[in-house]
Amino acid sequence: MSTRRVVVTGMGAQTPIGKGIPAFWDGLKNGKSGARTIEHFDTERFATKFAAMVQDFDPGEHLNPRDARRMDRFCQFAVAASEEALTDSGVDLESIDKNRVSVLIGTGIGGMETFYKQCVSFEQHGPRGISPFFIPMLIPDIASGHVSIRHGFRGPNYCAVSACATGSHNIGLAYDSIRHGQAEFALCGGAEAPVIEMGVSGFNALKAMSTRNDDPATASRPFDKERDGFVLGEGSGVLFIEEYEHAVKRGAKIYAEICGYGFSADAFHITAPDPEGNGVHIAITEALKAAGIKPEEVDHINMHGTSTPLGDIAETNSIKRVFGDHARKINLNSTKSMTGHMLGAAGAAESIATILAIHNEIIPPTINYNTPDPDCDLNYTTNEAADRKIRYALNNAFGFGGHNTTLVFKKFED
Repeated sequence: MSTRRVVVTGMGAQTPIGKGIPAFWDGLKNGKSGARTIEHFDTERFATKFAAMVQDFDPGEHLNPRDARRMDRFCQFAVAASEEALTDSGVDLESIDKNRVSVLIGTGIGGMETFYKQCVSFEQHGPRGISPFFIPMLIPDIASGHVSIRHGFRGPNYCAVSACATGSHNIGLAYDSIRHGQAEFALCGGAEAPVIEMGVSGFNALKAMSTRNDDPATASRPFDKERDGFVLGEGSGVLFIEEYEHAVKRGAKIYAEICGYGFSADAFHITAPDPEGNGVHIAITEALKAAGIKPEEVDHINMHGTSTPLGDIAETNSIKRVFGDHARKINLNSTKSMTGHMLGAAGAAESIATILAIHNEIIPPTINYNTPDPDCDLNYTTNEAADRKIRYALNNAFGFGGHNTTLVFKKFED
C-alpha cells in the first residue's frame, strides 16, 4: 500500500456564522449562533420558521453575472469556498501540473431551488418554460465540474453523494486520490443550499427539525435534555490538500495532516440511527486502524451531534463503546449548535473546525447546553471554548440512509 502522506494547506468556507475562514473561526471560538428567522419567503404556514443561513452572500464577489445566473446557490457557495482555499494555500497555479489536481466537491441534495423554480415554470408555461441550464444547475456533481473548468484541473473529478456524510466522504476519497498516486493535489468538501420552501417543508414533514420559533438562536442544543430537533443550515466547506513532500518543498503552511478514515453503513433504517451504534462503531474503529493509532491517543472529536433526541444518544453510546474509560477524557463538541446542520456541507465545514481546533489548540464550544441529559453524559465542551493541545482529532458525519464517516486529523509534525 502507498505510504504517501497527505496534508491540508488551504481552506475555504461560507457558513451561517461567518464568510471565510477568519470569520468562521471567530464565530466558532466565541460561540456564535447562526440561526435566525427566515425572511426570504413567507413562513406563516410552516411549523419551523427559522434556519441557519449565510448572511449577505454576494455571488458577484466570486463570479461574473453570467456565470452566477447559471449556477444554483449551492454551487455558488462551492466556488466561493474553493477560491478561498486556493488563495489560502498559496499554491502557484501556473507552476503545477493541472492534470494532477483532483476536484471532489459534493452536495447532499443538489440544486433544490433550481428544481423547485423550474417545476413552477413548467406548470405555468409548459416545456417552453424550462431553462436550457436546468439540468446543469441541478446535478450534484456540477460544483466539481465548475471548479475544474475555472482552473483547468484535469485530475479525478466527481463527487460522492451520501446525504449529510457527503462532505466527509469527498474528503476521504480525495485523500485516497493523492495517497494512491492518482493526483498530487485536491480540492474537496461539500456545499448545500436547502433553505427554501420545499426544503423546510420536507424536513418538517419528517418531524426532524426544531420548532423553537420564539428563540431560534438557542434552538440547536445538542446533548441538552430539552433538544427537539436540528436546525437547517446552508453553506460550504472546501479543503485544499496535497502530497506532503510537495507541500514541504514549496514551503507551504500546513494546518494538519490527514491520517485516514472509516466508512460504514448502519443497515438499519432510512432516517433513524441504529440505537446500538453498530455502523458508527465500525466507522470509528476503521478510522483508528487506518491511522495506526490507539483509542487513548485521541484528544478531540467533533461529533455529528445534530440535536435530535435519538441521534445524540446513539452517537454518545458509540463513543463510549469504542473508547471505554478514555471517552470521558476526550473533549467532544458539536459545532452544529452554532452553524445548524449544513447537510452535505456539514462534514466539510466541521472538518475545517476540527483542523482549526488542532492548529490553534482551542476547542470550540457546544453552545445552548443548559439541562443535562442522563443519557448524554460525556465532556461536550459546553458553552465556552476550551484550551487543549491536540495531537489526534476525529470528525464524525452521518447521513440518511445509514451512511457513516469518521476522518482522522493529526497535528502536523515534520
